[in-house]
Amino acid sequence: MPSIISHAVVPLAVGLALGSKAIPWRLLVIGMTAAMLPDADVLAFHFGVPYAHQLGHRGITHSLAFALLLAMLAWIFARQLASSRKHAFWFMFFATASHPLLDMLTNGGLGVALIWPFSDERLFFPLRIIEVSPIGIRRFFSATGVRVLLSELQWIWIPSTIAAISIVAWRRIFYSSEFKTSQDPVS
Repeated sequence: MPSIISHAVVPLAVGLALGSKAIPWRLLVIGMTAAMLPDADVLAFHFGVPYAHQLGHRGITHSLAFALLLAMLAWIFARQLASSRKHAFWFMFFATASHPLLDMLTNGGLGVALIWPFSDERLFFPLRIIEVSPIGIRRFFSATGVRVLLSELQWIWIPSTIAAISIVAWRRIFYSSEFKTSQDPVS
């Protein structure tokens, strides 16, 4: 997995780029939390659940079904999130689904149960460019942790920043040209 903090970067970048009218701060914070939530499955280790079990690490909490479940909850609680139902649903789905998709780019682990409950198969992308983060805080604060953070900087933080800047630029160009068109005098 990328480190827990890096999972929150993708929805943070997209949410900030879309702006507070589309993604209010409550929805942004919940989306960032949802992007980290799938890794709560590591608690299963304390109950003797093996890594490869569907309830184990990168199991059902890393599925699109789990992302859909959280998106439906966001749709139900959209008012409390100060958001439209459409924005709450899609942002939460995107935020949660970004987690397993990033994990599928890592160079370690057993893969991701992305299409559970239709299959228990663990999947990776053919391109596995992100250094896998060690499980556990002690192991993270080591030379391995530094390698992981540099990899995440290269493959998550910088691309997310570029994507956010691109979205902001596109919105400014689109909205300013739309505004100019609507303000043109009729001949």
